[in-house]
Amino acid sequence: MDERRLSQLTDAFLAVEGILYVSFLNMDLTGYGGDTVFVKYAGVLLCLAFALLCALGGGDRLVPIALTLTACADWFLLVRNDCYALGVALFLCVQTVYFLRLRRAGAPSLWPIRVGVVPLAGAAAFVVEQSAWHTDLFSPENLLVNLLAAVYFTQLLSNTIAAWTLKGKRWRRFALGLTLFVGCDICVGLYNVQILNLMLYFFAAVGMWLFYLPSQVLIALSALPEKEVSHEENQ
Repeated sequence: MDERRLSQLTDAFLAVEGILYVSFLNMDLTGYGGDTVFVKYAGVLLCLAFALLCALGGGDRLVPIALTLTACADWFLLVRNDCYALGVALFLCVQTVYFLRLRRAGAPSLWPIRVGVVPLAGAAAFVVEQSAWHTDLFSPENLLVNLLAAVYFTQLLSNTIAAWTLKGKRWRRFALGLTLFVGCDICVGLYNVQILNLMLYFFAAVGMWLFYLPSQVLIALSALPEKEVSHEENQ
């Protein structure tokens, strides 16, 4: 794919994603968030399609794999709104692919953080679930989901830190995408706590996708062929 066509494709991708983003944010802010599921999922699938085209044009081949897993995870967590353990496990697989991508680029492994924080995060998830022991919110499945989420979040956080150690526009895009991903998951965590005041609860509900789709767009953009970003690598 020549540079001109790639630039046109990128512009079209950003334009459509922008339309989808403004559309579902407007609906979320006006109380019609329940009707935005397929608009949001279309944005995720579009990121996958763009990354696949980038890979076919000589771009990164790990990003489409990760975004395929992302689309599968969102199918369960967003579209079907069930099989939460499977959805979170798929997101853990996504972070494993990103870890491989970062290591291939020379980023540090950060094993002390990846391994050391997991027991603490797991313990925190267990404490949260124990607080629901005598309520209708407790279940073995919820405990499993919380434990998986704790492991997943430590890997996401570690990948984000590692990504910021790499230089070049491609990696700044990727690092910023992962950072917004962290912001999304913080909102997800706050939303699921369900003991917040109304204003913070509303921010968490809207903030999940306020951060999430831009994060996926930036990650997809980081899959552009090296030639497209080579003149900026030293900036």
